[in-house]
Parts: sequence; C-alpha cells; structure tokens
Amino acid sequence: MALVSELVRLSHHGGIAVVTIDNPPVNALSSGVPEAILAAVREAAADASVQAIVVRGAGTTFIAGADIREFGKMASGELPSINLADIILGIEDSPKPVVMALHGTTFGGGLEVAMGGHYRVIAPSGQVGQPEVKIGLIPGAAGTQRLPRLAGIPKALEMCALGEPVGASEALQHGITDRIIEGDLLEGAVAFAREIASKPFRKTRERNEKLWKVGAAGNAAMTAVLASVGATFEAGVAQERELFDQCLRSTESKALIHAFFGERTVAKIPDIPKDTRTFTIQRAAVIGAGTMGGGIAMAFANAGIPVLMKETSQEALDRGMATIRGNYAASVMKGRFPQETMDRRLALITPQLGYNGFEEADVIVEAVFENMALKKSVFAELDGIAKPSCILATNTSTLDIDEIASVTKRPEMVLGLHFFSPANVMRLLEVVRGAATNKESIATAIGLGKRLKKVAVLAGNCEGFIGNRMVHLYLREAQFLLEEGASVAEIDGALVDFGMAMGPLAVCDLAGIDVGWRIRQEARHREKPGVRQPLVADRLYELGRYGQKTRRGFWLYDANRRPSPDPEVAEIARQVGVEQRPIGRDEIVERCVYALINEGARILEEGIALRAVDIDIVYLNGYGFPARRGGPMFYADTIGIDRVLARIEEFNRQHGPELWSPAPMLRRLAESGGKFHA
Repeated sequence: MALVSELVRLSHHGGIAVVTIDNPPVNALSSGVPEAILAAVREAAADASVQAIVVRGAGTTFIAGADIREFGKMASGELPSINLADIILGIEDSPKPVVMALHGTTFGGGLEVAMGGHYRVIAPSGQVGQPEVKIGLIPGAAGTQRLPRLAGIPKALEMCALGEPVGASEALQHGITDRIIEGDLLEGAVAFAREIASKPFRKTRERNEKLWKVGAAGNAAMTAVLASVGATFEAGVAQERELFDQCLRSTESKALIHAFFGERTVAKIPDIPKDTRTFTIQRAAVIGAGTMGGGIAMAFANAGIPVLMKETSQEALDRGMATIRGNYAASVMKGRFPQETMDRRLALITPQLGYNGFEEADVIVEAVFENMALKKSVFAELDGIAKPSCILATNTSTLDIDEIASVTKRPEMVLGLHFFSPANVMRLLEVVRGAATNKESIATAIGLGKRLKKVAVLAGNCEGFIGNRMVHLYLREAQFLLEEGASVAEIDGALVDFGMAMGPLAVCDLAGIDVGWRIRQEARHREKPGVRQPLVADRLYELGRYGQKTRRGFWLYDANRRPSPDPEVAEIARQVGVEQRPIGRDEIVERCVYALINEGARILEEGIALRAVDIDIVYLNGYGFPARRGGPMFYADTIGIDRVLARIEEFNRQHGPELWSPAPMLRRLAESGGKFHA
C-alpha cells in the first residue's frame, strides 16, 4: 500500500487501484486532501497494470463535504482558495475509469468530487446532497453543472436550492449513482470496476454534454444550475465560481456558518467538564397527554426510549393517544417512514392513569398546565415515587424552577426541560439550571437532548428563561403597534418579509391566546404599576377568540387553517384608546427585533445565557428567526451596535424608559465599538 499523503492511501486489488481517503472524522476536504486524491488517481492511471480506479472513504463516510472552518479564512484571504473544480476536472480526465464508492454522507464538495468520477456506486444506507445553501453558499466546484447532467434539471434545482439530501434508492432512480452495493462496499465497488473496465470507456463530459444544457434562474443556486444554456461546460463552471465567490463573502454565508458552528458551541458548558458523570436514561415518563405531553412522549419514542404517559382522565388519555397515532399515520402516508416504524414507536408509549412504573423511570417530565400550584403538587407527589437517580424535569415555559424544586427533598435532581411545540418536531430544547441543580443532571440533560436529536441550550433560571423572556417583549411590541394603528396584516407581513417563519400575531394564534392569557395571569403580581401593558390579546380571550383552535384570534381561519384579516380586530384595537397613526414597515421590524436584541443584552449581562451564540441558537431553532441573519445578536453585530442603540434611545424617548431603557451592555459595546460576537 502506497502512502500518497498522510490523508490518502493507494492500494491495489488485482488490476483495480483503490484510493482511500482517511481524514477523520468525516473525510472533509481540508487543505491537502483534494490534491492528494488527484495525485493518487494520476499515479494509478499511469500504472500499466491498473484497469480501473476505485475511490473510497475510510471510516463511516465517503466525504461529508468541505472543511467549513476554512471558508472564513478563505474569505478573509488568510488561506488561499482551493480551486476544487480544477482538481475534479483532473480526476474526470483520467484515461482510466474512476468508480466512486459512496457510503455514509456524500455532501457538498464530497458529491462534487464523486460526480467527477465516471461511475458511482453506493451503500444502501448512503445519502448524497448539495446542502451548501444551508450555510449561505452554492456548490462551488461544478456541482451545479454536473448534477443536472446526471439527475436532470428539476431534481438538480431541488437539491441545490433546498439543500435536502436524497437516499441511495432515490440517487439511483435519478441517475446520480449507477448501482446500490449490498454487502461489503469495497468488494462490490472493485467487482463493479472490473465489470466496467471491460467495456468501451468515454469520459463523463463526453457522455453527458449532449444530454443537458442549463441556463439562468432567479437565485444563485438556480442561476448556477441553469447557467450554461447555449454555453459550454467550462462557461458554466466559470459563472458558478463567480457566484460562489460572491456568496462566500456575503453576510448571509457568514450568518449561516455562525449558526452551523453555534450548534456545536452551545453543547460546551464551561463549568461542566467533558468527563462529568451522567445518569443512564433507559426509561422515561411524562405527566400530561396534551399537545406538549404527547409531543414529548413521541420525542422519547422516536429515540427508542420506552415512555410512560400519564393523564388524569381516560378521555384525555384517549384523546392524546389518538393525536399521537394520527401524527405517526400522517408521516407514514407521506412516506417519511414505513408502517413498521410507526408500530414500533407506538409500542414504546404506555398510556396510563396512575403512577405505576414511575419508580423505574430515569427521567420524568411534567407537562401539565402552566400553573405554579399545580406543578408544585405534581412534584411533591413525584418526590415520593421516583428513585433517587431519577431526573425530575418540568416543561414549564416561564415559571421559577427553584420554587418548583422547593417541594422536593432532591432539588439537585430538578431542572427544566423546556420543549417547543410540536415537541416531536421542533429542534430546540432549553435545559434550565436551578440554583441547586447538580452538574451530573445538567450533563445528562444535554446528552439526552442530543439523543432526542434536539439542540440543547443551557439557560439560567428566570421568568421565561432565554427564549420566552425575550419573546414576551417581541410580542408586546407587535400588540402595541396594533394598538397604535398598524394592521395585523402589516405587522405580520413586515416580520415575515424580514425572514421570520411566522408573523408575531399569527404565532399567538398558533400557540393559543388562552394559553398566553393563563401565563399572564401567573405573572400579574410581577407587573409594575403604571407600566403600559398590551390589551388586545386579553380582549380577544374574553371574546372566546383563542386563535387557530377556535378559528378566530388575531386572524380569521378557514377549515384548512388558512388566515384572512378580520375587521373586528382593528375595531378592538381602536377601543384600547391609544392615538393611532400610519406606521411604516421599518418601524414595525425595528421595534419588534430591537426589543429582542435589547433584552438579549440584559440576559447576557445577568448570565442567564452563557454566550451570545446561545441566544442566537435558541432563536434560530425555537422561534423561527431567519437563519440567513444568524440570530438576533449576530444580526445586531451585522447592522452595528451603535445603530441599534441609537434607535432604541429614540424609542426610549417616545415610549418611556420602563419599556425601552437601553441595556447597559448594549451601551458599553456601542461606546467601545465592540460586538456581541468578538
């Protein structure tokens, strides 16, 4: 076996040369790897005894993509850009056929390298994709030129513009791969190489140039995919490179790369070492079978963890199980997984009316109504039932973890596991640390989040923690704007255009105006006398307009939950008695988003969030903040802290310091020219 470099090896299997990429953990295309692959292919091609060449990845994957850490260095000029497209052309120009053996994830630059081979075989569990758009880029090494020539323009557009991967069967169906290899991938790839080596060989570009011609479209990825209508392959590659360079230097790309690495950063808790002992989680229990309880039970079952689900009445329990079955059945119908998976997951959920078996649970999650007295009653019961090593978690979205823990003899085992609705879908999990919560429980909860395929973010204990403490002010401003003259459609439209997944008032309707009302009742005693409070939501509650569930809230909803404006809401807003005026879209966005930023600065200063990136990850994964803007704190950095402060000071003068006093940290950063993300 020849060592072409420390990262690439060349070996021979009869007349077949095998190039093995070995750059753990995911064989990323770090500096030196692409060059070594090309060198190995050329060395093999020059060997008269070699009939064909197989390129494979060591470990669990082929090539999972480029080394994202190097993009920022390339954008700043610290690291020279690798012309991966030219290297792939060198592979493609091999005089002997090159077979790419794919397994694990073949993403981004990995798929571009694979498409430079003349053939591709894949393991049954393998996936291929061009996910560059998820970090604000496009394929930059001729991926937008080769993929449509293999898969066709519609599939290439979908893969490049949406960034979603495809499995082995779909890759074969669309011509991205040539064969699925059951059993040992290397043996199968070598056998395939011997098979095709005996046939006449023409290079990929020669075979495909007549099949596909691509041309212009409306965004960078689609423009690149369709770039060469009436032009040559080389012209398409040149335009793709130009578009890639533009994307690489864009704020959007920087924001998405920030989000990519942020998900890894939030798992690192400074005062909790990696070797902290954790508790084994083999069985779970959930109290409550409503929207949250049922979703949490599904999250456990989806991860293969048996879960008991308790309710207080058979009717509520049956309703909860019916919802769970309906959710799973919908996924089966849409082809997301087979019936066998649904049956297996349902079998892991045990619905019951009592606490039988709770003494064996390793984690118990309380998901009852947002009422302190009720939650304390539940935890007092659990304290006498659960085993000493069981984590007692509350799904509260706002209430004091320490007060809940006070009714137990084990406050060190009590924490918040704040799931987001629907809990079986939403990626965010706020892990809330109480004053007495021990490090072992926190480490276990962070690990559990990963096992549940959640992004777990540690938060300190305060009203609303990170996400809901901030969103309270965001929703407050949206309602104030409504009372001051903006329409529901103008408010939601401005924030959706900004990039939010939903408008703030539509969010209230989805969550349930009755749910928000109950939360406000719990917090009334903490309101400062004389400070303006939004009133429209309370009026809607009094009228029985609870949102989507009653088909009337801030919006009207038809049978399919499609919204339309309701003039009655504008009249309710006028009755509040605030002087009304025309309000522009910029003010709508600034008042809502800058309220997030200002409160985020306070949360940072208080230590409720460990880092600015923790706040960003919470908002990107739990509140629909646009990923292309990187999260509220990253967005503040991109537009300038001084500019944010100046606008907040204007709002302070207009609406009063009780609502808009600038956070001290915000002022310090503006004065020093600093940023939230140094």
